[in-house]
Amino acid sequence: MIHLTKQYKFCAAHQYWNDSWTNKKNDEVFGDDVKVHGHNYLLSITVKGNINSDSGFIIDLQKLNKLVNQKIISVFDHSQIEKDISWFKDRQPSTENIVVFIWNELVDKIPSGAILHCVKLRETPTIFSEYYGPNK
Repeated sequence: MIHLTKQYKFCAAHQYWNDSWTNKKNDEVFGDDVKVHGHNYLLSITVKGNINSDSGFIIDLQKLNKLVNQKIISVFDHSQIEKDISWFKDRQPSTENIVVFIWNELVDKIPSGAILHCVKLRETPTIFSEYYGPNK
């Protein structure tokens, strides 16, 4: 089985805060990230599948690009994640939660018979999260 990864970029802001904690505990846990701040995210979508003998590809990249742009990039780009995306209303806008959201949005919509294998989101040069689905 072949794995293929396509990368996308988006810019978004977020703020970490837990309303059930004191200001002091929020500051202790989140530090400066209690302030609204932004990142230039790098999203990697990895799919797996068999090579189509007619096209030579495992997926139609135009269809994948359309899906990711519609379901993910247009939702996140230039947003304040925890305020603009209702799924994050009761969740921290961490890379860990974002990859789960992205997985759920894409998993049953991947075109061309390919299967979603991994969602990787790089927030900074030194931190990223990877998600392989709920059963991995």
